[in-house]
Amino acid sequence: MHLIAEAALKAEGLKKIFRSGSSDLVLFENLSFQANKGEMLALVGESGAGKSTLLHILGALDRASAGDVYFAHLRVNSLSKDEAADFRNREIGFVWQFHYLLPEFTAQENVAMPLLVRGQPRGESENEALRWLGEVGLKERAHHRSGELSGGEQQRVALARALITEPKFLLADEPTGDLDSRTADSIFELISRLHRECQLTSLIATHNIAFAKRCDRVLRLQQGRVEEVKPESLLA
Repeated sequence: MHLIAEAALKAEGLKKIFRSGSSDLVLFENLSFQANKGEMLALVGESGAGKSTLLHILGALDRASAGDVYFAHLRVNSLSKDEAADFRNREIGFVWQFHYLLPEFTAQENVAMPLLVRGQPRGESENEALRWLGEVGLKERAHHRSGELSGGEQQRVALARALITEPKFLLADEPTGDLDSRTADSIFELISRLHRECQLTSLIATHNIAFAKRCDRVLRLQQGRVEEVKPESLLA
């Protein structure tokens, strides 16, 4: 019997238009794809192709001009602003090229923030944050502020913060883009391990072809269209 893979994330007919002076700029249109449960997808394409905008739309941080986004059977673009915020907090972990850690807080406090926003008690939230810092190898740096951490450590803290809510989905936008190659490799290894251990469905926008090749599938966004490409066909 042939089993049909379960679509965890589905984009149908997405279009995004930006107003540019008196004219419209169509970033992409009729863009459709799906990510199956447990998959790690790479999203590749030139700068300006719309990878970040697409991730924002998928993560309910922005709205498409047309089309639909489904997480399982939930139509994300039908959510109100408050419902979208709650959905993001519970279901999606975000990691960006820049860590966006709050400089006045410690690593532990930064990681605990999503739980505090959710209304969980401070002690419980900070204990969970300490556990997650252990997961990313930074338990001993819990009381350091972000300015006292290296770039790689900052991104590890950001990853712990993204996953502390135990989301089902990880959306990462150039998570290793600001790092040297050795540090970038260790961060990608960490993302891969946590993707498996936390049973995530992950979509990672990256310029790093070596990393893209290690994902389950690769989507290329170019000239307003998305196509699946074989990882081995990517040129370094």
